[in-house]
Amino acid sequence: MKKLGTSTIIIIVVVAILFFWGKGAYNGLVSGEEKVTAAWAQVENVYQRRADLIPNLVATVKGYAEHEKETLQAVVDARANATGIKVENLTEEELAKFQQAQEQLSSALGRLIAVSEAYPDLKANQNFLELQSQLEGTENRIAVERNKFNETAREYNTAVRSFPKNIFASIFGFSTKGYFTAAPGAETAPKVEF
Repeated sequence: MKKLGTSTIIIIVVVAILFFWGKGAYNGLVSGEEKVTAAWAQVENVYQRRADLIPNLVATVKGYAEHEKETLQAVVDARANATGIKVENLTEEELAKFQQAQEQLSSALGRLIAVSEAYPDLKANQNFLELQSQLEGTENRIAVERNKFNETAREYNTAVRSFPKNIFASIFGFSTKGYFTAAPGAETAPKVEF
């Protein structure tokens, strides 16, 4: 049996170290990407919960405010638009398009809730009040899940962009993910007048 030379042993050790380091870096990127995907699934889950509440809310309002068809139709159309957008790669552009559709739905819901203020019987309807409460709770959940998604995406993006993992990321096709951003005009406080 032939003895291995010192240089051969050093090469084997270096190759083994590089292999295990590379394996760890790759698996870390896969794990990070899966966390981002799971966080995104939870964001979609709470948006779906909101979308599922809307038909009941619209039906309840419709019984009291039949002549508000334009407002009701705007909510239905905005819901259809928002649920029709599918985000595949979590890029900045896809998230912006998704977010814009969700903001249009939020705006339409705001108009619907404002319409309800003109109908005292509707405001006293237990079903409407419960749906409104569930919708408010869902909006809070959306904010929490969007925040969790942004934090998970930030951790992943840091790993993808940091040296030397960025080398593995580019070789194996890992790319940064987009973030949720504030709605345009959110930096301006609403004006309250009495």
